[in-house]
Amino acid sequence: MSQSIKFRVTEARQRDVGKKVARISETSMRKLNVEAGDYIEIIGQDGNSALAQVMPAYDISDDEIRIDGYIRKSIKVGIGDDVTVRKTNVSPASKVVLAPTQPIRFDNSFVEYVKDTLMDKPLAKGETLPIPIYTGTLELTVVNTQPSNYVYVTGSTNIEIREEPVKESSLAYPKVSWEDIGDLEEAKQKIREIVEWPMRHPELFQRLGIDPPKGILLYGPPGTGKTLLARALANEIGAYFITVNGPEIMSKFYGESEQRIREIFKEAEENAPSIIFIDEIDAIAPKREDVTGEVEKRVVAQLLTLMDGIKGRGRVIVIGATNRPDAIDPALRRPGRFDREIEIRPPDTKGRKDILQVHTRNMPITDDVDLDKLAEMTYGYTGADLAALAKEAAIYALRRFVDEKKLNLDQPTIPAEIIKELKVSMNDFLNALKSIQPSLLREVYVEVPKVNWNDIGGLDNVKQQLREAVEWPLRFPELFTKSGVTPPKGILLFGPPGTGKTMLAKAVATESGANFIAVRGPEILSKWVGGYFVVWSSWYW
Repeated sequence: MSQSIKFRVTEARQRDVGKKVARISETSMRKLNVEAGDYIEIIGQDGNSALAQVMPAYDISDDEIRIDGYIRKSIKVGIGDDVTVRKTNVSPASKVVLAPTQPIRFDNSFVEYVKDTLMDKPLAKGETLPIPIYTGTLELTVVNTQPSNYVYVTGSTNIEIREEPVKESSLAYPKVSWEDIGDLEEAKQKIREIVEWPMRHPELFQRLGIDPPKGILLYGPPGTGKTLLARALANEIGAYFITVNGPEIMSKFYGESEQRIREIFKEAEENAPSIIFIDEIDAIAPKREDVTGEVEKRVVAQLLTLMDGIKGRGRVIVIGATNRPDAIDPALRRPGRFDREIEIRPPDTKGRKDILQVHTRNMPITDDVDLDKLAEMTYGYTGADLAALAKEAAIYALRRFVDEKKLNLDQPTIPAEIIKELKVSMNDFLNALKSIQPSLLREVYVEVPKVNWNDIGGLDNVKQQLREAVEWPLRFPELFTKSGVTPPKGILLFGPPGTGKTMLAKAVATESGANFIAVRGPEILSKWVGGYFVVWSSWYW
């Protein structure tokens, strides 16, 4: 019997999602007597096991293991749980039978593509595998393996894909996992503490003599990932998930709206542990003093009563999402109802890179694609905008492929060797940037100037000062951070009309790769008290 070691589960890196890779430290690899690429068996707390290829990790401790949501779901564990790992022997597969989870059309070239994707990967009967298909994935379930239940794919393996799909209920993996959410590490950690811990280990809160929280309010601009967070949470902890939308609740008949809400809470309690997710909660629970209709007031009162009367606290959690937190009735925003309010901020440069890594995870990209540069260029983009950017870049790549006459869309099926040549380049992303309007800057006009330093004659001293004050901090922020220098927050250009002040500002924006927002006095002045602040608050977001 080979040696086994216990590890604590942590989140996988984007490059390993769906590839059946587990990462542990080099010290742990030596203890298990395994090398990079060897096969290991990961056993959950309930005895469920999964196979993976072991790879070294240099950013975790010796008692941690990185596995993705597919492996976690198959062995029924979550982030922070303990698993047992041991080295295992896996037989080369003579035959593997797969079945799709939804109806598809395919030919022999697709079978070869699947075989190349699964080459050297360990497979177990009954598991579901994500096959990358351009910007998305196709799920195939392992129906049968020969000569044993634990095999790996080789060049001589016979791959068979059935046309009849398996039932959806037989799937054993999450639709959305923590790895599908780029950035938002702080928000994910808070949600785990508030929701996942009470649901998975209620005895801890009983020992402390405190009641778990009843609700969480997620607020932030549209497209920043509030709904995605709630869905990932439900999938990770295996909770019953109920989505509530405003139009589904409201009714013109007296008492029917309140009845629908009561039915939702009753369904959640019967299927506990469960999560009730109320999207755009400001639409069904507005401030009662600001609405004239009696229906809205009754719905708010009913929601308050139901949240106070939730049975089995910690087993039913209400998550509300809104981009207008001040429009919600203040009676909801108190401990005992929505115990925590978590702000989902727009992504910064590092967050935008993490999100781009998620959406390009299964995308065939060329070597010239620089995600760091794209993250710097996409100021004002939310997660939804970046997802649209990746899709738009894929469309540009497909259009370019057709224009170059490498692809004939009139063919009934496209050979696999042609599909392999289809890749997304950096130019495709740059062209897609022209088509996507940043959500956070939609209310103001963003200009992309085309003025360079060479277009401005003279003013060499001024141009050098602008380079040092604006261009260098934007291009080389790490140098300023390392040296402890704080760049200036504003610059005042003054001089007679026509001397090039506006042109200098456009040139420094072009050279720095920054957006250019021109604000003129008459545009921000308003006869209403405080009206001019609206422009600046919109620009800030």
